[in-house]
Amino acid sequence: MDRRRFLGTSILGAGGVILGIPGRCISGLVSSHRAGQLRGKEQQSPGYKIWPSEPPADCPFPKSTDITGVGFTGRHAHYEAGDTWYPSWAADGKLYSPWTDGLVEGVFSVSWSEWGTKVPTTGHAAIIGDDPLHLTITDVGVHPDNPEPYEGRYPCGSLVYNGVWFYGTYCITDSDGDPTKGLNYDILGPFVGFDYSTDYGKTWTNSPHTPLHPLFGEPAWVCGKLKMGVPHVVDFGKNMQYSPDGKAYLVGHGATGSNPEPRPANLSWGTGDQIYMARVQPSIQNINDAAKYEFFAGPDAKGNPLWTHDFSKIKPMVGWNNNCGGVTMTYNPALKKYLMCINDAGNTVSKMNTYILESESITGPWKLVVYMHNFGEQGYFPNIPSKFISADGRTAWLCYSANFTDTDGRHGLKADPPGSAYGMVLQEFRLLP
Repeated sequence: MDRRRFLGTSILGAGGVILGIPGRCISGLVSSHRAGQLRGKEQQSPGYKIWPSEPPADCPFPKSTDITGVGFTGRHAHYEAGDTWYPSWAADGKLYSPWTDGLVEGVFSVSWSEWGTKVPTTGHAAIIGDDPLHLTITDVGVHPDNPEPYEGRYPCGSLVYNGVWFYGTYCITDSDGDPTKGLNYDILGPFVGFDYSTDYGKTWTNSPHTPLHPLFGEPAWVCGKLKMGVPHVVDFGKNMQYSPDGKAYLVGHGATGSNPEPRPANLSWGTGDQIYMARVQPSIQNINDAAKYEFFAGPDAKGNPLWTHDFSKIKPMVGWNNNCGGVTMTYNPALKKYLMCINDAGNTVSKMNTYILESESITGPWKLVVYMHNFGEQGYFPNIPSKFISADGRTAWLCYSANFTDTDGRHGLKADPPGSAYGMVLQEFRLLP
C-alpha cells in the first residue's frame, strides 16, 4: 500500500523506496502514468496458470466443491500511478472509483499529512469502457479530508447509486512516526464516514463526522481496537441491481483486544483477526446516520442471520486469528454466489497473501476457493468488479495493486502473476468448476 510521504520535496514509498527526487518527482510520476496507459492497452502475457491453493494448517474454511480454484489466463492490464481502486458500476454504465497516492491524468494526490501541517487529498475518477484491456480514465479530481489526530486518511467504501456517489474514508497512523522505516502505517484508525457527490465527483459534500467523532463511534480511544475497519460496499452489479433487499452492505475487518498471540501490525490497513458486516438503505439522509444501520449479530440456532441496530452487539461474520485483513465482496449472478476477497498484508511491508471465499448467502457459511500465497508477490486491495464478470460467471477480472515497497524493482519482489505492479492492475482469471 503506497503510503508516500513528503520529506522535503522528495516523495518516498513505504519501506524507504525513493520514488522521486527534488525537481524530478512529478516528471517521474508522469512517465510512470504514460507507461501504465500503454501497458493497459497493449501488454498481454501468454500462458495459463492455475494458482496453487496453499492455505495454512489452521484454515477454518472447508474447500469449495462448486468452485475448486482459479486459473489466470495471462491477460492483464495496468493503468495509472496510484492505488486504492474500488470501481462501482453506476446506472450510466460507467465505473467510478476512488484512488490516491500518485498521479492520474496529470492530477496528483497524497493521503498522508504531517500532524496539523498538511491536509491530505483523496482522488476520484470515472472509468469508461467494456474491455478491461482498453479502458479510459477520465473526470479525475481530488478533495481534501483532515486526518487529525491520525496521520493519514484514505479511501475505502465507494458506491454510486441512483446518481449519488458515496465515498468513504478511514484513518491510519504509524507506531514509530516514520512509515518509511520498519512497519508501514501499522495502526488502523476509524472509518470516519461518507462524503457524497450528486454530480459524479465534480463537487462534494463532506461527511458530518470527524476522526474523533466517527460514524460508528469506534475506537473507544485514539489508536484503540475497532471492528468495522476499512469497510467496502458489496458489489451488487450495475446500480446495485442484485442487492437482496435494496440495501447496501458493507464488509470491514477488525480485531478485538483479546488476541493471545498478536502479530506485528495486528490491526492495520491490511491486517486483522475478523470480518464484520453492516447494511443500510443508501440515501443522503441515511448514509451518515448510524441509527439507520443494521449490524450482523451472528446466526440464530437455525443458522439464520441476526441483525441489530446496536453496534455493541455486532459479531464477526468470519474469524481467523492473524489471517484477516482488507476485504471486499462481489455477487456473481450467473453462479448465484457471493465471492469474498480477503487480503492478509503480513507485517505491512512483507510479501502478502490473498484468498477467495464463496457462499450462496451474503453472511455465509463460507468455503475456500483458493488461498494464494505471496500473490503479487505483494498484492493488496483485491476486488472483483462486477462489470467484467462473463455471462456464464466463470471468467472475471481481479483488480488490485502490488509491490509498493519495490517500485524500482531493486528489492527482489517479483511481478507474480506477470503485470502485477503499483497502480490499478486488472488480471483475467477463470473460476474452475
